[in-house]
Amino acid sequence: MKISLIQPGRNNLKYLKWSYSSIRKHQGEHEVEICVADDASTDGTWEWCQEMMSKDSNFKAILNDTGQRLGHTILYDRLINEVATNDICMIYHADMYLCPGALDAIEDELKEKTIVSLTRIEPPLHPDGPEKILKDFGVEPEEFNEQGLLKFLDSRVPNNDTTEGIFAPWAFWKNDFQEIGGHDPLYAPQSKEDSDIFNRFQLNGIKFIQTWHGCVYHMTCRGSRRNTVDKAKNIYEDSPEWLAQNIRSTRNFIRKWGHFVKHDDYMKPIIPPKYDIGLLIENDNPQLLEILEPWFNTIYINFGVVNSYINSEQSNTSFDLSKKFYPSNHPVFNNILVSINGSNFTQQDYELIQNISEIITDSGEIGEFELGNLKININSLETFENDLIFIENSHNEKN
Repeated sequence: MKISLIQPGRNNLKYLKWSYSSIRKHQGEHEVEICVADDASTDGTWEWCQEMMSKDSNFKAILNDTGQRLGHTILYDRLINEVATNDICMIYHADMYLCPGALDAIEDELKEKTIVSLTRIEPPLHPDGPEKILKDFGVEPEEFNEQGLLKFLDSRVPNNDTTEGIFAPWAFWKNDFQEIGGHDPLYAPQSKEDSDIFNRFQLNGIKFIQTWHGCVYHMTCRGSRRNTVDKAKNIYEDSPEWLAQNIRSTRNFIRKWGHFVKHDDYMKPIIPPKYDIGLLIENDNPQLLEILEPWFNTIYINFGVVNSYINSEQSNTSFDLSKKFYPSNHPVFNNILVSINGSNFTQQDYELIQNISEIITDSGEIGEFELGNLKININSLETFENDLIFIENSHNEKN
């Protein structure tokens, strides 16, 4: 099998070196092209990449030399579209160790219109789940217990051959990726770009397979997301930069899809219907507008707080927020209208809004009803999630 591994990185040189060594050690008979993007690093990553390109003909690298971070969302696609030369690619993080036989397992399962994820073995830094194996063989390359991992793999008997789910590392056909337009730059520099493209793959008929016969050891977001708090106690925390970006990307995911990221226990996406929902709000205030705006395609409102909100929020999204707001007396053109009075809006009402797609689906009929302090008027149950499969040049039309 010929496969291109896609690895953007920013100031995580020691992980790239560790990952590179494992790939070359355990690639077997497969021809593996390693494609790295240095995202304006300051730790010598580009110098190492230049050295590796002079030594290894199947090592390719590009440099973001702007001094400003571009992020995984953009650089994944540049590597796939401009650098990778193989029909099969794999999103592969720098903090992953390729285990023996992993690529054989991918080759066994990667058929037409499929994406194959390798099983992750991880130290207990993230919550447990049935799709992973929690075993601690180190959280830094210098303390990595390679022999312990290999011994564990030799004695391991998988409980399953495959399950259905998707997460990094995931191997895919480049044509399937390009058909839907790749990652959505809405989420740049990173966070939620993976959940978005997984939804779109699934809606476009791609089957997700997790193979339990191929593994990586994953040090869990080392370098790109997490900071060390107390290494001796195995305490780490997400960086302020990542936390802020995650908030922005979560709000943009809701604007696009109408719901939070959802998946089953094995990480297969759950995609509620996308309805055309407007909000009519009386007695608004700035805090309420900030909470509710991402959940609705259109908002009918008194304009007292709108301009200041747009001025503060527009830089966080490529959706044109100025096209989202209409005066409260404007004729309603949405298929569904939710009406609220801000003066009696409660946390319970907000929880209902977070599940508004499922509530509308369960209602199943045209008409009006009240739920909590929400008044819901359904004129059509037409859904639009399939309109989100392919990347558009602008997000303006989605509102």
